[in-house]
Amino acid sequence: MTTTITPALGHGRISRIFRQLGVDTQYVLLGFPLGIITVVVFLTGFALGVGLLVTVVGFPILVATLFQARGFATVERARIGPVLRTRLPHPYYRKAQPGAGFWRRTLVPLGDGQSWMDLLHGIIRFIPSTIAFCFVVTWWFGAIGGLTVTLWDWAIPRGPDNTDLPELLGLGSGTGIRLLFHTAIGIFFALTLMPVVRGAALLEAQFARALLSGVAELRERVAEAEAGRDAARAQTEAAVSAETTALRRLERDIHDGPQQRLVRLAMDLGRADLQFDSDPSAARATVAEALSQTRETLEELRSLSRGIAPPILVDRGLRAALTALAGRSTVPVDLELPEIGRLPESVETTAYFVVAEALTNVAKHSHATECKVTLQRSAYGMLVTVEDDGVGGASLAKGHGLRGLTDRVKAAGGELSLTSPVDGGTRLTAILPA
Repeated sequence: MTTTITPALGHGRISRIFRQLGVDTQYVLLGFPLGIITVVVFLTGFALGVGLLVTVVGFPILVATLFQARGFATVERARIGPVLRTRLPHPYYRKAQPGAGFWRRTLVPLGDGQSWMDLLHGIIRFIPSTIAFCFVVTWWFGAIGGLTVTLWDWAIPRGPDNTDLPELLGLGSGTGIRLLFHTAIGIFFALTLMPVVRGAALLEAQFARALLSGVAELRERVAEAEAGRDAARAQTEAAVSAETTALRRLERDIHDGPQQRLVRLAMDLGRADLQFDSDPSAARATVAEALSQTRETLEELRSLSRGIAPPILVDRGLRAALTALAGRSTVPVDLELPEIGRLPESVETTAYFVVAEALTNVAKHSHATECKVTLQRSAYGMLVTVEDDGVGGASLAKGHGLRGLTDRVKAAGGELSLTSPVDGGTRLTAILPA
């Protein structure tokens, strides 16, 4: 298998290298005449506009020159993309407010910084364009001329007064020496052609990129940083909210359940203590009832602990924990749990919590006869899906049983969606990073 794949990969890489060489060459060769055109047109328009500012005519000339600079800048951004192998963002150009008058709309480009950057690029771009053009033309002619010297050497007239370069260097004056010398030069230029052409193209392209898209790229990076900051802030707030909600719920459940049972247990044991001397049989009945209360309290505490971090989830993983969770459900659950290996602890805990809360909601409110739980790994992450055939009408809005899931999933860096039409059926999907 290796012997059949490697040549294909090598061929593809060589093809990309030569394709890039062609892209870089045409970029530089076309950039030189474009640089001459833009410097003549823009300098002329700028000089005329500034010179005639004392009259009304100067302003329209400057505006027209700036619009021409925008057009050439748009063309240049399109040309830069293949060279830099990236898409350059289109910059923001200032626009007149709706309802602005003719002169205000006309003069808006004069106050636009990017338009002046486009004009500056058009005026001074001939400097890097000329440097790049000289290197590219020299290396291409050196490589082609040296490697094809045997095809054209005979056409050069020679006489007693003509001295070849090999003879001046003391290498000899024979035809073989001359051909070998020029061929060696051609090989040198051919071997260094790709890096030299690539460097010349990058010199010209990076110069244009800095002036034509530098501000736009900076704005994009700032916007991405702000978006990332906002996302991190929202995730932190969701984590705090989810933690607060979970603690309040745990506190309420403990207060309404085990705490009340323990208070009753203490009262029963106190009554039994008083009954041991006067009515032993009643005391034994009270102790038996207290033992029953103790068992129920322990079971309720175990149930509450499962909502935090069940031991089976920590010890055996998500598949085993969900299987145990489905076994305790009062609604039949169909599981589709492929072998996915261990996941980060936060992801497993969140997935378990989503399924546990969803199954609780199904048992309490959906009147479903069947439920399905699915785990699936994809390019987006881990997909956790809980579906039922109940009455529908579930909601993630505040005040509903599933509201806390949104903050829990967001805190883990995921997204939660709910489809629950009133005519029946609910589908809850959580996408978690994995």
